[in-house]
Amino acid sequence: MQQVKAVVARSKGAPVEVVSINVPDPGPGEAVVRVQSCGVCHTDLHYREGGINDDFPFLLGHEAAGVVESVGADVTSVAPGDFVVLNWRAVCGECRACRRGDLHYCFNTHNATQRMTLEDGTELTPALGIGAFAEKTLVAAGQCTKVDPTARPAAVGLLGCGVMAGIGAAINTGGAGRGKSVAVIGCGGVGVAAIAGAALSGASPIIAVDIDAKKLAKAEALGATHTVDSSKGDPVEEIKRICAATYDGAEGADLVIEAVGRPETWKQAFYARDLAGTVVLVGVPTPDMKVPDLPLIDVFGRGGALKSSWYGDCLPSRDFPMLVDLYQQGRLDLDAFVSEEIGIGDIEAAFEKMHNGDVLRSVVIL
Repeated sequence: MQQVKAVVARSKGAPVEVVSINVPDPGPGEAVVRVQSCGVCHTDLHYREGGINDDFPFLLGHEAAGVVESVGADVTSVAPGDFVVLNWRAVCGECRACRRGDLHYCFNTHNATQRMTLEDGTELTPALGIGAFAEKTLVAAGQCTKVDPTARPAAVGLLGCGVMAGIGAAINTGGAGRGKSVAVIGCGGVGVAAIAGAALSGASPIIAVDIDAKKLAKAEALGATHTVDSSKGDPVEEIKRICAATYDGAEGADLVIEAVGRPETWKQAFYARDLAGTVVLVGVPTPDMKVPDLPLIDVFGRGGALKSSWYGDCLPSRDFPMLVDLYQQGRLDLDAFVSEEIGIGDIEAAFEKMHNGDVLRSVVIL
């Protein structure tokens, strides 16, 4: 067992604290990872606010990269010294989804069996089964994905959640590609990543929609061909106009990605898509949200598909190394998502910046 510094949320809404925690030696199927970087994701704030569950105290952090320090006796997938990006969907290979080949829908993803604890022995709940606002963390070995060890940790660690969620929503879930138009409503970190994914796929036009000029500028830098300030007019009509100007007869975008997670923006996405187009919900709604006044005849009559995207429907062992290679080749600008590098004691301030829309990602360097 080792004692390390980590960031813990002890109770709902209370500021996070830097404390000492106990990290057990890895048992069967487990690995201890020395964390090098971890992005500050909105999900961590949800945990602190009690929006995920009430299993306090939480060990926050999950968008991380680091080096494997030690592994359990039966672990063969990674070894000490491997540079890895951590993922929160370690597929089991045995559930119904895995058996039918849909590994990205695995119903039984693995986490570490042992629990990290506070100094007094109180068990911690690691965010998304990872808990990486810590100098070291204990995870299931399957949560470690080996990537190019020369890659910048602060950049590639973001594939562990938000960037992968956005890129995957465009490519994996939405099927973006050549000859298809894409609109993204909401240009925070996940939405801008969806823009980058659409650009990688060869889609055009790529339309970014937001009310914040700074976010729209970032979306344009990462591949948006058009931007729409939805505070100044109807974004649905503007998306339709842009698509019709590109593809004769188009009545909207082939793919509309909703990256806000609100009923009103989801309805905009629904009506901004072309006939037989696809809507992908990647923004996370709260349990009380409902979509009011949506005629069922419109669902039937417009055809197409209404989808949600979990983690960009990714398979980490397939997608992380590929995207890191694209980054290393200069074809995917992951550095653009790193707004600032901060210390382990700066996370409360980072939450405030994120809430105000001042950053795509603050990244803790450990």
